[in-house]
Amino acid sequence: MAGTPISGPVRALSGCSAGPAAGKAACEPAEGIAIWDGIERVLVLAIYGVFLWRLWPAALSPTGIYARLLLLSEGLVVLLVVLRRPARMLARQPGSWAIAFAGTLAPLLVTAAGKAPLAPRLAAGLLLAGLALHLGAKLSLWRRFGVVPAERGICTHGLYRLVRHPMYLGYMTAHVGFFLARPSLWNATVYACSWLLIGLRIRLEERLLAANPDYCLYMQRTRWRLVPGLW
Repeated sequence: MAGTPISGPVRALSGCSAGPAAGKAACEPAEGIAIWDGIERVLVLAIYGVFLWRLWPAALSPTGIYARLLLLSEGLVVLLVVLRRPARMLARQPGSWAIAFAGTLAPLLVTAAGKAPLAPRLAAGLLLAGLALHLGAKLSLWRRFGVVPAERGICTHGLYRLVRHPMYLGYMTAHVGFFLARPSLWNATVYACSWLLIGLRIRLEERLLAANPDYCLYMQRTRWRLVPGLW
């Protein structure tokens, strides 16, 4: 996998060839990556800022314990984006950006309207378990967090020792919990699209990260992407 080519305008700063055939044009200028990294930072902060503003009233409710926990988890995103490391590689293909932001926004389209809960206790347990998973994954990533595929250092500790994408596993677990709490055809459709986008995001992220030999070794050690024994 170390030799897998990365298509499109994605380049490793430390892996650029200095040979005459490649020349300086083959290297992605640090300034170029910094500009696109900054654009992504502004977009992420804007999206999560609006989300947190909308979540705030529910978090103030006496029964809004899940909203308060979600506020903590998604508020951490804002902190991580502000403090994160500069990207060493960054996808610049429009498709990668579209999939990344569509995957981020799609789950927000679910509604609280729906039929009676299918399994209230199971739903609550899955919601809390999913939140704990994606909060723990964010803490493991820490300053490596991003939305668009990028490389800010390879994370191999914490939950990332178990599967390669524990944050997505956490979100998907929470999706199942919310659907059980608010079952509807609309919510099922939204989550089906969200899961498809998660699969595409995983493919794009791993294709970019495979340019780093350390990530190839990590993939060999940590075989499963989401669920051990399945995928």
